[in-house]
Amino acid sequence: MHVLLVDDDPAIREALGQTLDLEGLSPILAGSFLAAKDHLTAEFDGVVVTDIRMPGRDGFHLLEHARSVDPDLPVILLTGEGDIPMAVKAMGKGAYDFLEKPCAPSAFLSVVARGLKARALVLENRRLAMVVERGDAAERLLFGQSALVQELRQQLRRIARTATDALIVGERGSGTSKVAEVIHLLSAAAGRPFIKKPASSLDIKGLRDALTAAQGGTLYLDEVSRLSLDVQAALLAAIEAGLALRLLAGSTVALEPEVAAGRMMEDLFFHFDVMRIRIPALRERSEDIPILFSHYVAQACEQANLPLPVIPQAVIAELMAQDWPGNARALMNAAMRFAMGLDDAVEDKGHGLSAQMAQVERSLLIAALQRHAGRAGETAKDLQLPRKTFYDKLARHNLKAEDYRNG
Repeated sequence: MHVLLVDDDPAIREALGQTLDLEGLSPILAGSFLAAKDHLTAEFDGVVVTDIRMPGRDGFHLLEHARSVDPDLPVILLTGEGDIPMAVKAMGKGAYDFLEKPCAPSAFLSVVARGLKARALVLENRRLAMVVERGDAAERLLFGQSALVQELRQQLRRIARTATDALIVGERGSGTSKVAEVIHLLSAAAGRPFIKKPASSLDIKGLRDALTAAQGGTLYLDEVSRLSLDVQAALLAAIEAGLALRLLAGSTVALEPEVAAGRMMEDLFFHFDVMRIRIPALRERSEDIPILFSHYVAQACEQANLPLPVIPQAVIAELMAQDWPGNARALMNAAMRFAMGLDDAVEDKGHGLSAQMAQVERSLLIAALQRHAGRAGETAKDLQLPRKTFYDKLARHNLKAEDYRNG
């Protein structure tokens, strides 16, 4: 944290600055109001220590300016002989504390330490309030309330706290690049570059340029198996030499067959596969479809300046009855067509009670499979169904128990 130290006397300014420096603090030295004021922002992560008597605009002007920038910014006044009554009056106007010159280093450091602690608490409370108000990136960018999505959010938060490279896998349209962006935004490098590159377009120079651009941040390689073998070798060499960034790789195809066919280097695959993130398919979390569809419709209407339409419950039932092989991207396309009033927005599968009941049955089956991690016997017992009836229902709804097994 920083200490903005303002005094027109160079000897006092340098002596107190050295005291702060020896304590491991970061002093910013200024000799006047004009030299000091531009350092002050609502995000300033420290305290102000200022002499009261200075030529031109004095310490009271600086106190008034600091409070206009941020009322919670601690300002400590340095007083000379006879200035104490003025300093006490300034305390009533928002000064944090005052010290009489000359002051012992221990007394000076004690007041500064208290001010820094108070400032740190204010900034942390603001940060937490912002998180509560806005939600973190996982809440803001990954929609849905299913157990699978909540588990994915938690996994991304855990990974983001590390500097680990990772592999993001999911079906076509599931949003591997969005998940990569969420990891970056949740990480300590959130304010640094997030570079996204399609692997198929990279040559060795392009890879080096991307690595340079992403220094200190995150480089995401979409469809990593499409890197040419010479670019894979260059990437592996760069990883072994050490990189000051996080690498994230995405794939919508299984990579093991790519390795077996010689299209992907085994060492590169194993490097990324140490940390694997699987995005659940939309058919596995159909209870999230109403939330997603409503969001996409609202987004499409905002972009096209269209009125927000009412989404009938029958339309939601139709959407939930589909398997969505194109996942979120396909649902987004359907939402755009619905927002524009196109007739083919939702596939016609009947709007009757039987269709809605079928979707309820499908949702119950999926929920039970998720609870029991795809263990068919336990799931059938939980649903109080004979084994044959259970498998008949799975077949009718195009569900497979093994798709819900962990790992």
